[in-house]
Amino acid sequence: MSVIQKIRDKGAWFLFGFIAVALIAFILQDGVGRGSGAFSASSAIGKVNGTKIELGEFDQKLNLYSQNGQDRNSLIPQLWNMEVDRILLEQECDKLGITVTGKEVADVLFGENSPLRREQQFVDENGKFKADEARQAFAQLKKTKNAENLQGVIQAYIDPIKQQALRSKYDALLQQSAYVPNWLVEKQKADNSSISKINYVFVPYTSISDSTVKDISDNEIAAYIKKHPAGFEQKEATRSFAYVTFSTSPSHTDSLTVYNQVLGLKNEFTNSANTQNYLSRVGSEIPFLDAFLPKKDLKMPNADSIKTLADGNTFGPYLDGGNFVIAKMLGKRTLPDSVKVRHILVKTEDKRNPVLADSVAKKRIDSVEALAKAGTDFNQLVQKYSDDGGSKATKGEYDFALQQFSNISKEFAEATFYGKVGDKVIVKVENDAYAGYHYIEVISQKNFSDAVKIAYLAKPILASNETINIASTAALQFAANVKNKQQFDDEASKQNKPVMIAQEVKENDFSIPNFQQEPVRNLVRWLYENKVNNVSEPMEIGDNYVVSIITGINNVGLKSVAAARTQVEPFIRNEKKAKQIIENKFKGSSLEEYANSAAVHVENADSVSFANPVIGNIGYDLKVAGAAFNKDMVGKVTTPIAGNSGVVAIKVNSIGAAPTMQDDETIKQQILGQMRNAAYRGMGALRNAATIKDYRFKVY
Repeated sequence: MSVIQKIRDKGAWFLFGFIAVALIAFILQDGVGRGSGAFSASSAIGKVNGTKIELGEFDQKLNLYSQNGQDRNSLIPQLWNMEVDRILLEQECDKLGITVTGKEVADVLFGENSPLRREQQFVDENGKFKADEARQAFAQLKKTKNAENLQGVIQAYIDPIKQQALRSKYDALLQQSAYVPNWLVEKQKADNSSISKINYVFVPYTSISDSTVKDISDNEIAAYIKKHPAGFEQKEATRSFAYVTFSTSPSHTDSLTVYNQVLGLKNEFTNSANTQNYLSRVGSEIPFLDAFLPKKDLKMPNADSIKTLADGNTFGPYLDGGNFVIAKMLGKRTLPDSVKVRHILVKTEDKRNPVLADSVAKKRIDSVEALAKAGTDFNQLVQKYSDDGGSKATKGEYDFALQQFSNISKEFAEATFYGKVGDKVIVKVENDAYAGYHYIEVISQKNFSDAVKIAYLAKPILASNETINIASTAALQFAANVKNKQQFDDEASKQNKPVMIAQEVKENDFSIPNFQQEPVRNLVRWLYENKVNNVSEPMEIGDNYVVSIITGINNVGLKSVAAARTQVEPFIRNEKKAKQIIENKFKGSSLEEYANSAAVHVENADSVSFANPVIGNIGYDLKVAGAAFNKDMVGKVTTPIAGNSGVVAIKVNSIGAAPTMQDDETIKQQILGQMRNAAYRGMGALRNAATIKDYRFKVY
């Protein structure tokens, strides 16, 4: 449900007013100030180049976006990134003098692609946006003041329009700034056509077993990191930890207990005269659905057996997910899978607030019925009498699928699906949204098929207190017995428990491996409040008690040896293999001597391209490519080169140019395209250059 719809429920008259105020304020001031709203909190959850991200504003937006049913925790990192990008973009655009005027916002808000198109009152029966009516509404109600609604509309409509416009202008500026000089075209042309012909000897690193390479020490890892710092920058602090789990999942005994409980209720359930009341009394994990569903759509376990039950008979208990279930057949019908109806509603209540006295409403709907049967244009009656604003644009018509039966008011649904084409009836509906009298005409019914109404008595299979206590006691004992990683591993081995590893856990992570769907914030906070070798108390996560030990703390800066080891070891191992290969297998000075010494063949490559230097079994290797296109090496044999995948020695036979079919303009446009594509990474560059302080962990 949209923001405007939610606000409409509080009072329709205010709808235009608060949007008007927001829009007019923006137009007059050429924007709405950030961080100064009526509900902004004084505490900040972050800073971007000194600009605060206020908790109050962040939480408002989080609540707004989570209204669409998205998980709040998964939204937090998304919204954080949006806010950081918003501030960076506004800061950069301010420096560059890029602005968005109130007129530009108004052009979008009242334009053909306006976000207000989803608001029904601004769209006519043909789906055309009624811009003039929207403008008039804003003008008429510009003096209405409601701080909460104002902030909601700014966040829902004004801010996104402004941000999109700023981003479009910024991207356009970067793209238009791309320039390709003639010398670059000539260089690219020469590079594209450069061809080298070489002979080479190649000995892969895989020819030497890893086991022949001695263990790599911490000092070697540290030296490599120091020599290649760019590849090991830690821009965000992380933690690594190991853990074991103690399951609290239901035992076989727990499962049997629930099965017997459900079985004991079977006779009562089967014989219950009012099944809905019975299920309300005893409880069921599967809600009672007072509706018929097509047989073909039933996908539950044992569906074939259940669909053939006689009315009043039951099937089960059977296992369905984490429940033991008994199914009861309540009835069978042949029903259409879709219907079209038209109706007129005379409300008696709106959200339990009186609208009309029941007697007055009944007289009015009777009059409507008489006029309709007398041949009065139905759409005229809809526009004049119907209190259902949602159907006025469609002349009172609705299309429903049988699957929607349970989502429609019971009285309305039964008149629609149980009746026949041509039926014209009055039904009284009692619910918050559509309470009142409905005059209904059934226009069409299509695709009749067998449908069934089934009730389910379902009880969850839950762990008993005994099962939970056993797991809890075992976890507590484990935590008490270990003080360091070695003891942790030894105790886990003794108890035959696998030790799980989690690395690179960030301070604001809401999930970790193996626990993606479970709340882990308490565990993450513990990781950042303790030291290496600290052992946690058992934490209940999902269906497990988890005991953890911190194995690594990686602060901002260069990665620690422990954190970088898995990344660095292959490179150092290859360096050592390269040394062995050069010392033992590259004897002599010619390619033939190298080949004989290494027991390999001299290979040739007659068309190595500078633009894409992939060489036979060597693959892509810039060191080798650099030697292949070194004009000083023509006619000479290189010393052995430690490449990416092995040791290589090459002889450059010739370096020349192949004919090219590309003209200067084509090459220029290719380079320009690459530059413009790079412009889209502008926000990433702004992030890398920014000073960002993140305090989310203190709140979420």
